[in-house]
Amino acid sequence: MPDTPETGGFTAVQYAFARHIRDPENAPAPHDVEARRMAIYSSLFYHNIENFIANSFPVLRKITPDVRWHDMLRDYFRRHRAHTPLFHKMPREFLHYLENERDDQDDPPFLLELAHYEWMELAISLDPRAINWQDIDLDGDLLEGVPVLSPLACPLCYRWPVHTIGPDNLPEQVPDQPTYLVIYRDSHHKVGFIELNPVAARLVELIQANSGASGRSLLEQIAAELAHPDPETVRSGGLEILQNLHTRDILPGVRSGATHV
Repeated sequence: MPDTPETGGFTAVQYAFARHIRDPENAPAPHDVEARRMAIYSSLFYHNIENFIANSFPVLRKITPDVRWHDMLRDYFRRHRAHTPLFHKMPREFLHYLENERDDQDDPPFLLELAHYEWMELAISLDPRAINWQDIDLDGDLLEGVPVLSPLACPLCYRWPVHTIGPDNLPEQVPDQPTYLVIYRDSHHKVGFIELNPVAARLVELIQANSGASGRSLLEQIAAELAHPDPETVRSGGLEILQNLHTRDILPGVRSGATHV
């Protein structure tokens, strides 16, 4: 007879061991494992994961009282079924738990967006991709050329000002305007972010979806969308935005040899 969780063999002991590790208060430990040793195993597993999650979401940890934090981590530990054993992917598993399994009306209304923002900073820092500098003219004209968005730059839009949240700033009402951010990693492997105004956010959105329009054409499109009485003001302000993004490697340059409209 094969050894399965139902046959009472070693596999059954392993499953009982794992269930108790996940939920020591409600799942009995294997009867033949010493209680003291079982408590050590449970503590090691929990505190390793709790410490890793706390370091991955430092702001979320700081604003969450100890009792609520450990209640949440215990719930995650008990309920979530991870799909990877890799530690560096664990923060994404925790975010998945918050997105799909967490249901506590007492959580701050911005909890999920804050966690996503903190995860994005980590994800950008670990992203294995690199900028293909061979296809980019670093010194090209940002107005006349086709600006290129770095693959290591991620435009984001949140309802809450996640980048300002901390122990001394816990907003209770959703602001009237969304928060536009770009999280990026520059050529020196430094991760940073900048906040964008709506015009800059629209420009980055158009660059990300750009199939060949020049920076000038994109700014003219934005001026038309705004029905701005002085398109030149939009162009001059847009050039400053392009240059600022360029200095941060968010826009590494323009397409080499690209034709544009």
